[in-house]
Amino acid sequence: MDSPQSLFAKSDKDLQVMKAGAMLKKVKSKSWKKQRHFRLQEDGQTIWYKSRWAGTSHSTFSVADVEVVREGHQSEVLLSVAEEFPSDLCFTLVFRGRRGNLDLVAESPSEAQAWIRGVSKLIQNAESMDDKERVDQWIWDWFQKADKNKDGRMNFKEVRTLLKMMNVDMNEEYALHLFTLADKSKSGCLENEEFVQFYKILTERKDMWRVFQDYSRDGQTLTLAELKDFLRQEQQEGERSWEHAQELINRYEPSETAKKQGAMSIDGFQMYLVSPEGAILDPQRLTLNQDMSRPLSHYFICSSHNTYLMEDQLRGQSSQEAYIQALKRGCRCVEVDCWDGPNGEPVVYHGHTFTSKILFRDVITTLGEYAFKASEFPVILSLENHCSVEQQRVMAQLLDTILGDMLLREPLDGLVNQELPSPHDLKGKILLKAKKIGGLEESETLTDEATDEVSDEAEPESPSAENLSAEAICLHDKKSKFSRELSDLVVYCKSVHFHSFEYSRLHSKCYEMSSFSESKAKKLAKDTGTEFVHHNSRQLSRVYPSGMRTDSSNYNPQELWNVGCQIVALNVQTAGLEMDLNDGLFRQNGCCGYVLKPDFMRNDDSFDPERPQDWDGYTSLQLSIQVISGQQLPKVNQKEGSIVDPLVRVEIYGVSQDQAKQETSYIDNNGFNPLWNETLNFIIHVPELALVRFVVEDYDKASRNDFMGQFTVPFTCIQPGYRHIHLLSKDGTAIPLSTLFVNVKISEVPVEWAEPFYSSPCWPSVTSSTLSCTNTSTPPGTITSIPSSRAPSSTSSPAPSSSPPRRASCRVRLRAWGSLATPCSTGWSGWCPRRCLTTWNFCLAR
Repeated sequence: MDSPQSLFAKSDKDLQVMKAGAMLKKVKSKSWKKQRHFRLQEDGQTIWYKSRWAGTSHSTFSVADVEVVREGHQSEVLLSVAEEFPSDLCFTLVFRGRRGNLDLVAESPSEAQAWIRGVSKLIQNAESMDDKERVDQWIWDWFQKADKNKDGRMNFKEVRTLLKMMNVDMNEEYALHLFTLADKSKSGCLENEEFVQFYKILTERKDMWRVFQDYSRDGQTLTLAELKDFLRQEQQEGERSWEHAQELINRYEPSETAKKQGAMSIDGFQMYLVSPEGAILDPQRLTLNQDMSRPLSHYFICSSHNTYLMEDQLRGQSSQEAYIQALKRGCRCVEVDCWDGPNGEPVVYHGHTFTSKILFRDVITTLGEYAFKASEFPVILSLENHCSVEQQRVMAQLLDTILGDMLLREPLDGLVNQELPSPHDLKGKILLKAKKIGGLEESETLTDEATDEVSDEAEPESPSAENLSAEAICLHDKKSKFSRELSDLVVYCKSVHFHSFEYSRLHSKCYEMSSFSESKAKKLAKDTGTEFVHHNSRQLSRVYPSGMRTDSSNYNPQELWNVGCQIVALNVQTAGLEMDLNDGLFRQNGCCGYVLKPDFMRNDDSFDPERPQDWDGYTSLQLSIQVISGQQLPKVNQKEGSIVDPLVRVEIYGVSQDQAKQETSYIDNNGFNPLWNETLNFIIHVPELALVRFVVEDYDKASRNDFMGQFTVPFTCIQPGYRHIHLLSKDGTAIPLSTLFVNVKISEVPVEWAEPFYSSPCWPSVTSSTLSCTNTSTPPGTITSIPSSRAPSSTSSPAPSSSPPRRASCRVRLRAWGSLATPCSTGWSGWCPRRCLTTWNFCLAR
C-alpha cells in the first residue's frame, strides 16, 4: 500500500535525491553549526535526521508541518553567517504555528536546489490533496506507525497497539471481531486493502447514518427532493435548497450511478458534511465580503504589540521573523520600539531590558517585503520613538528610501476631510503612527520641536525600570525632541494625549488618535461605554497590554471590542484564549486584517455594552448546540497506552450579559469517536459582537484538565444545522481529521424570555430564602440567600402557589449566565434552577 505522497516521491528526481540523503549543516547561531545527516523517508512525508555520533537516536518531522522554504540568506541566523556560507548553499524551512525555523547549509548549490525544490513540491502536493487523498494519507500513516516489524502486514497484536495509539479503548473480543471481518484472506494478518477495510469499519459514522436515515425513504440514498428537504429543514437554506442540492450531488457524490439518478449515497452525504460547506463557519465569510469603503475608524484592525519580540518582554529574542509571522497572520498594525544604536544606526528592542537588538533598517526592509503578501489593505506602523533627533532623521530617511511609494506621505488627493479614508482607498499603503508637530491643515514651515513625550504609551512597559542607571533615568525623563523629517511622514495616525471624550468631541481631528493601557481602557469601557463607542466611530483608539505582563501574556480583547476600539494590540507570539479570540474574529472577511464594526457602532445610536437592552435596535437570539460526537481527537500524552477522557465546553464571549460557559459530560477512554448527544443552550443579547469558542479537554478529576483542541467563530458567521467543527491546536494550526459533529439551531427569543433580570411578575417576592426543587427525577437545584440588591423592587407579586402557572408566562430571564429558569413540572416549592424541563444552566450566586 502506497500513500499519495510516497507515490509522488517515486516519480520525482529531486525527491529521489532527498531519499538518498545528504549531509547538511544545521545552523542555530554564529557559534553553533553542526553536521547532520538528513533524508526523506519512504513515505514521502517524513524527514529523518541524526548526528553521526548519535548512535541509533534520531529526530523526525513531517513535511506537512512545513509552511514554506526560503532560499538563500532569508533568516537572521543565515545572514549572520553570510560571510562563511554563500547564499546559494543556504535555505530555511519555516514551520507552521510557533515552532522555530530550521536553517540549513548544503555542501553544493545543486544539492541545495534539490532540497529546496523537493520540499516545495511536497508542500504543494500536500496542499492540493482532495479529501479522499487526505484520508488515504492518514490511513497510510497509521499503518506505518503500527507495522512495528515493517513487514508490510499487521497482526492482531499490532492492531491492538494501533487502537491505543488512535485513542481507542476497545475490549479484546470486539477488536478481534473487527479484525476478523477485515481479514478476508484468513491469513491472521491485515495487508494493504484489508487494513483499509479495517479502518473503514472502525470509522463508520453511525451518528451521521442516523441523520441520513431520517430523510432517506429507502434507507440507501437521498433523492434530490429528500436532500432538498434536509437542506431546507435542517441546514436552514430556504429557497436556494433545490439548486444547492443538485450542486452538492455533482460535487460530492462518488457514485456515478447515483449521480446520474440525481441521488446522494451515505458516502456522498458524509463527504459533504465533512467538507468546508458542511463546516460551522460559513465558507462565504472566509472570502472578502464586507464593505471596505468606510472610514478606517469603522473597522476592527488586527494588531500586534511589541511585534519584534519572539518571547517574553525582559529577556526574549528580538527578530525580523516576528514581523513576518505577524504580517502573515493578517496583522495590519505592527509596533517598532526605536532606540539610539551604535554607528548612527537606530535599533529596535524593548528598552532597558535584556531583550536582543535588531537594526531598524532590517525591520523596515522586512516590512516592505511582507506587508502586503497576506492582505492588500493598509498597514499601520506604530512607532515608539526613543531616539535622538539625529537618529530620527536616519529613521525618516530609511522609511522613505526602503518603503518608497508604499509609504503614505500626504493626505489622499491633498485634501483633509472630516472622516478618515477607507481601507480600500489606502490599499497598498503603510501609515506611520507617531507624534506629529502641528496638524495636517497647517502649511507653515516646521522646525524641530520639543514634546513632553515621544512615546505615547504612558504606562511603564516593564518593572525593570528600577534597575536603570541614574544616567539612563535622567535621559529618559528629559523632554525629547521630534524631528521635522519624521513628523512630516505622519499623516492619518497622529498620536495625541487623551484628555476626555468631551474634549475629543470638541477639539480633536479625525486623524488624531490616542493609546490606552489595558487598565485605563477597561475602566473607560465600564464607566462610559456609550461615549467610548461614539469616540471610536470618529477616531482610532489603540489599546496595549499592561507593562506588568513581562511574560508576554495577554488581556481579553473582547472587552475593548465591545466599545469599538479598533487597534487592540496583543502579544501575538503567546498562544492561548486571547489569541484564539483574536484569530476567531479576524478569520472572517478573507483574513484581511479588517472587520467592519456593527452598524450601531458606526452611527449615532446610543449603544452601551453594559445595558444592550436599552438600545433601540435590541434583539436577542437563542443558540442551541447539540454536541453529537467527536472524531479522531488528538492525544494529550503520547505514551502508547494513554487514552483521553474528552469533554466539550462551549464558551460565549461578547458583552457582559453574553459571557457564558457550558460543558458536556466526559467520555471515558475514547478520543477516537466519542458520542455525547448533549444539548447546550444560550441566549445571545448582542449577536453582532459575540464569539463562540468550542474547546475540547481531557478530563482529569485529580488536576486541571488538559487542552486538546479548540475552534473560535464569530456568532454571525455560524452556519445552522448539522455541522463539523475542524479543531485547531494550541498554536492555531489545523489538527488533521480532528472534528466535532454538532447540530446548531438559532432562533429568536420570545419577548417574555428577554425581560431584564428579576423583572418578571412571576418571580417570587422573597429577598432571602431557600428555594428548592422537589422533582427528584432531575438533579435538585438550590438558590440560597438571594441578595436584596438583585431581588425584585416590588413586593406586590404573589409568591408561587403549590400549583405552578403555565410555562409560557413564567419563564424568567436571568442575566447571570445568559440562560433561563423555568418552574418545575411536578411538585415544587419554589423555582428550579437546573434541568427540570430543559437543559438550561445558570448560577445566581455568581
